[in-house]
Amino acid sequence: MVKIIVTGAGSAQSNGVINCLLMDKSEPVEIIGLGSDKYDLMLSHAHKKILMPHSTKDNYKEKLLSVLEKEKPDMIHFQHDKELFQAMKFRSEIEQTGVKMLVPDNDTIDTCVHKYKSWKKFKDYGIKVPENIVINNKQDLKTAFEKLGNKDGMIWLRAMSIGGGGKGALPTNDFDTAVDWINNAQGWGDFVAAELLTPKTVTWLSVWYQGELIAAQGRKREGWAHSALSPSGVTGVTKVGETFADAEVDKIAQAACRAVSAKPHGIYGVDMAYDFAGIPNPTEINIGRFFTTVEFFAQAGLNLPVILKDLCVHNQKPLLPRVCNPLPDGLLWLRGMDVAPLLTTIQKIDESLIVA
Repeated sequence: MVKIIVTGAGSAQSNGVINCLLMDKSEPVEIIGLGSDKYDLMLSHAHKKILMPHSTKDNYKEKLLSVLEKEKPDMIHFQHDKELFQAMKFRSEIEQTGVKMLVPDNDTIDTCVHKYKSWKKFKDYGIKVPENIVINNKQDLKTAFEKLGNKDGMIWLRAMSIGGGGKGALPTNDFDTAVDWINNAQGWGDFVAAELLTPKTVTWLSVWYQGELIAAQGRKREGWAHSALSPSGVTGVTKVGETFADAEVDKIAQAACRAVSAKPHGIYGVDMAYDFAGIPNPTEINIGRFFTTVEFFAQAGLNLPVILKDLCVHNQKPLLPRVCNPLPDGLLWLRGMDVAPLLTTIQKIDESLIVA
């Protein structure tokens, strides 16, 4: 029996990971879900559910180490950037409990959870990225509009600090609106302005082991769920995902991983947006965690959480037809609220629907 702790249990970030681990038929697995929201936790499929303080609370370290000592798991997986960042502040004490982890080094984690730091690494590595300006004051904002605005004067604002779901994102060509937006977020010094890219995006989810790429899969995004609830239209929740292989995406994504780490180790999820020349530009790396859509790949035949478990616990690599994009193109993953996701294809959709 392999005992695995997954944090954030019951949340959108972790549900897919736990479902993937439960799909594993190679050995018995016990999942212990940790979470700070009791309502979310009740929705988790973990075998055991433990209510924890949030990772930002003073007693988080004490409680986590206590759980590790009591449960003695084989492996722990942190499925949220902020919690991973906080937990790795006492990494050595976690490791002293005997639990295994497959996570990047602390410098890489710090770089990736702070978007401006990773942007600088991409740029210094020679990767094509949109120009960025840190907004410390109104003069910086004016400069950003002057230097980065497109033909319509539009720029892209976003927060640099830890947070998903397009935190702080706003496309705007109005200076006063931008000032109000940053004021409301108390974001002076934490916001960057960037050149506006196209709405076309692609992601690339990968698992590495000591600098070796073990498995990776590309995915296009056909829109965001609940996009009307966000001023930018970006919610961080993919509505329709599609398996997608592209040699240029593979090359740029791998370069982005190596830009932030000389020896990538663990999970690297590269988000990219296409510029107007058709080149995918890395915008961030989701470090140490899987995308919320990871169950898509598992249902299609590429179970990355099980691959991670096998590497971490057994030092065992997978047998795949190819490392990059082992899944066929054109598989779709449809998602909605209060309904199970659906793995399908556009052909099956067209055959199933009656057009009025």
